[in-house]
Amino acid sequence: MLAHVIPPPRGYTKASNGLVRHARLGSDAKILVLYVQGLPEGDRDKALSEHARAVQVTGRRYQKAKAELVACGYVHEKREVVAGGRWRTVQVFSNCPLTEDQAARLRAGVPADGYEVLSTGTGTGGDAGACVGAGAVPSAHFPTVGEPSARVVGGQLPADEEQGKNDPHPPTKADDDGSDSDGGAEVALGERVLLSLRHERRELHLGVREAHTLSGLAAEWLRRGVSAADLRRALSTGLPSEGVRSAVHFLAHRLREKLPAAPESAPPPEPSPPPPALITCAGPGEEHVFRPNVPWATTCGPCHQEEQRAYWADVRARSEAAPEPPPWRERFAALAGGTEGAESAGGAEGAG
Repeated sequence: MLAHVIPPPRGYTKASNGLVRHARLGSDAKILVLYVQGLPEGDRDKALSEHARAVQVTGRRYQKAKAELVACGYVHEKREVVAGGRWRTVQVFSNCPLTEDQAARLRAGVPADGYEVLSTGTGTGGDAGACVGAGAVPSAHFPTVGEPSARVVGGQLPADEEQGKNDPHPPTKADDDGSDSDGGAEVALGERVLLSLRHERRELHLGVREAHTLSGLAAEWLRRGVSAADLRRALSTGLPSEGVRSAVHFLAHRLREKLPAAPESAPPPEPSPPPPALITCAGPGEEHVFRPNVPWATTCGPCHQEEQRAYWADVRARSEAAPEPPPWRERFAALAGGTEGAESAGGAEGAG
């Protein structure tokens, strides 16, 4: 596939690679994230279902897309009872995954880890929408409003992705002095695997410093032949039924206890036998040498083919020069006549 992409100068929505390449989100879910993110600030104060109808994602398609967004941390919902016995469902919608704690702080209008509420709804008796962005500090009045900045939330790349020169991870000491570039690459890959675990299970969310602390243990798995995908699967499956209280301590314990054995060193390959020695061809023509492919060969390939051609040409010539055999009737009559003559000669000897 050939791709020619020209970025538009204006009127576009930035999307993180983590969202575009998310394996657990379908196309409808991704379209909803991009659509809500690109809306003007005053148009975001709606329920997610209304935004979905605007892009013709309804019915089962909407239910499936919403379930995917909730499971991956892009949508958080909470039902609240208001005055008069009525209720409302407050939705927090983000263009990157959020934890339950972050979503709760955002519902309360408190910035959480660089996020801010761009708009929120207060409707009753149904859904109320909220959209989350990053950048400026929210204003004091309600709803909280902040000016969007150039930073895009959710720029973490997948763990098995090749990164370009805009590498967000600081170089390791091995990379700085250039003494162990392969080890530095494994440490960086292990760190990206650890940071990507939040996309698999939200309770395994690690900070950058926590992932950097455990990157050496993860790199040892990679040195022992474990792929990045297998490492991610080993760390994110089979979690305790009561949940994970501390992601960094749990992952450190699992990285140490489940470290696979080092692969056994393979024996050195046996040296290949030396090529056969050159011998002189016994064929006609000028003297030349060749390497026989079988021990009993005495002629090279071209000379052997020429000998075979001459042999079969001689056999064909002799068969053509031989006289035609008599018809079978004559051969049968000659055979019958010889038999009768032999019997007559035997009878005459007996009579004598």
